[in-house]
Amino acid sequence: MSGSVRFVLDGRVRELAGIDPGMTVLQWLRGVERRCGTKEGCAEGDCGACTVVLGELRDGGVRLLPVNACILFLPALDGKALFTVESLRQDGRLHPVQQALVECHGSQCGFCTPGFVMSLYALYESGERPSRRRIDDALAGNLCRCTGYRPIADAARRAYELGRSAGSAAREELAAQLRSIERRDTLALEYGARRFFAPRTADALADLCQRHPDATLLAGATDVGLWVTKGHRELEVLISTSSVTELARASVEDGHLLLGAALTLSDAQEVLAAQHPDLGELLRRFGSPQVRNAGTVGGNVANASPIGDLPPALLALDAKVVLRRGGDRRELPMEEFFLGYRKTALRPGEFLERIRVPLRSPGREFRAYKVSKRFDQDISAVCGAFSVELERGRVRDVRLAYGGMSEIPKRARACEAALAGHPWTEATVDAALPQLDRDFSPISDMRASAAYRRLVARNLLRKFQLETSSPGVATRVLAAAEEA
Repeated sequence: MSGSVRFVLDGRVRELAGIDPGMTVLQWLRGVERRCGTKEGCAEGDCGACTVVLGELRDGGVRLLPVNACILFLPALDGKALFTVESLRQDGRLHPVQQALVECHGSQCGFCTPGFVMSLYALYESGERPSRRRIDDALAGNLCRCTGYRPIADAARRAYELGRSAGSAAREELAAQLRSIERRDTLALEYGARRFFAPRTADALADLCQRHPDATLLAGATDVGLWVTKGHRELEVLISTSSVTELARASVEDGHLLLGAALTLSDAQEVLAAQHPDLGELLRRFGSPQVRNAGTVGGNVANASPIGDLPPALLALDAKVVLRRGGDRRELPMEEFFLGYRKTALRPGEFLERIRVPLRSPGREFRAYKVSKRFDQDISAVCGAFSVELERGRVRDVRLAYGGMSEIPKRARACEAALAGHPWTEATVDAALPQLDRDFSPISDMRASAAYRRLVARNLLRKFQLETSSPGVATRVLAAAEEA
């Protein structure tokens, strides 16, 4: 084990020792480095004013990802490159993204501008000129309270007319620097009574979890980060899963898609969409690019939130979780994993290692729907995910799962029983809908009233039946929109 954080900043390798592992990257940038271009707007990963870009080794090159510095703990920089808005100006010249924002009048009050610059920088450096939809998706995690998004989108296109900024030589040099600080052992930090561990292997993770059964497991910190910034909690022992490369992969085995618990939501999006297009669309609306680049599949499941977007979809797909304690593993159906509000079947010293999702079956239809106040970067009021297998027009097997309707993500067992064996028709669904009131007793809160949730839950099931019975009927607008 070793105890210093090494990363690249502005072409120079930095090494930090004796740091508080609960300090965020934003706090370090502003309070220690005095890099005040990165702003704090919300301290919870919503507004994007704090956006920075991380560079990491991937397939022999460097991949650039925008993330929220306000909820990213400083040890997460280990082995990576950090880019802030101050990093972009080189040789006295603005980066093409910055110049384009000037020319297109994309900066208004200016507070959010550095975050927009960094999101656009990551987009610009990722490849060819993007479509308007891709620009919108890239900026979904950046809020402008002056409400002037059009000139910002114009700047995204204008930047490509101003020429390329850094050549392949610069990227190769960065890759060489990252390889020089690539970690082979566990990062271990001590700061007073606090301890932080970032193991590199699943075996090392299992050992640490057994030695520290009360530790907080940390993935992308998109939720745990708020415990610190909003709840002001002091976490004594943190064990990060983000450096366990074998848990950050997806593979196919024995008719199942295996998702490592440390697989980021961004990396999972393409994999899941290839199997189930609706899952790709659901993940497109999961938080923001910054959140998806840090948050993980396992974190969203193990968090056991009643309004997490992935659990209902995984329940409808009959997914299973693989739990590990030391060298022992056990497998549970997803619905047996959730025991109560924020409570799971995990035992002391045990962690979620993988999720097994059955591959797409030709005879099974699957859909997932998210209903929220905003299209982008919003928490679900209701999330519904459904799958059905028919035999001669009758329901052979059906799985209906909802988020936002109970204290846990949950299947609608009574409604499923009312549909089983019956013709897959509108009349059958209408007759089964009252059973949803037996399955769920939703609450009213800031996102929706209980009555609204009941109505939405019924209408989503109606929509599912319509889409799977009459494919030619137009039921969606945004998901079917062509890229501009």
